[in-house]
Amino acid sequence: MELWVEKYRPATLGEYVGNETIKNKIADYLKQGSIQNLLFHGVAGTGKTTLAKLIAKNLNCDLLYINASDERGIDTIRDKIIPFASSMSFNDVKIVILDEADYITPQAQATLRNTIESCSKTTRFILTCNYLERIISPLQSRCQTFEITPPSKTEVNNKCVKIIINEDLNTTDDLKLIIDTHYPDIRKIINTLQGSVVNGVIKIDDTSLKNTQLGGLVVDALIRKAKLSEIRQILADSGAREFDDLFKYIYDKSNTLFGDKEGEAILIIAKYQYEYTFVLEKEICIAAMLKQLLDLC
Repeated sequence: MELWVEKYRPATLGEYVGNETIKNKIADYLKQGSIQNLLFHGVAGTGKTTLAKLIAKNLNCDLLYINASDERGIDTIRDKIIPFASSMSFNDVKIVILDEADYITPQAQATLRNTIESCSKTTRFILTCNYLERIISPLQSRCQTFEITPPSKTEVNNKCVKIIINEDLNTTDDLKLIIDTHYPDIRKIINTLQGSVVNGVIKIDDTSLKNTQLGGLVVDALIRKAKLSEIRQILADSGAREFDDLFKYIYDKSNTLFGDKEGEAILIIAKYQYEYTFVLEKEICIAAMLKQLLDLC
């Protein structure tokens, strides 16, 4: 069974939803048949990788795609990128897409900086990342940087409706629940939509969307100065394995929750949000943060 996120990945700029100014700039590049080194950043699931692949697809190029979350060390630069970039090509240009480039180690980024310069006549680089601050400044300065912002909920809803019609499906539920739960992560919205299909009907399983209320339940527990054991039970009952949205939810409520200690709370949130990316067991990281936040309440 083909994944919908791949099946309905835009193949042309006209199909790409949102970021009109960036689309116009990319359209100019495609007319010229060449691009600058590009760096796309923004929250997960908003179309950074899609745009990078779309550019490569519409140029006469040799392509090397690397997911930097899997291949993040200096050996990847030396063994894969440099040989590709320095080899002969029969096409107009060579493009290297480094997806999730914020996972690349600082040492590897420094080497990549030199590679971009030395191979500038034949090769262009497209980097994507969620966290721009994890890309070293010399690397940022060698790329034209664009922030990819999510399309509106209305545009996402229209995209989902087109998918449902094309798949000849019926739905007994409002798509708004799925969109509100996972927005702005369009990839997750489409994956959840596909996972909700049962016998040709989209039936939303409320238990799979428990994470919708998680932020509110956790904030309420902090306000009540609940025991850590109770908050851990809330996390367990939610069934969630990812807690990215929880950081932002608590941050938005930090003034109400912590008053004069808001600044201290924000530093705690920032510390654990950074560490969250690198830990294996996400729930332990969240529980440790909430323990420190409870001490401030």
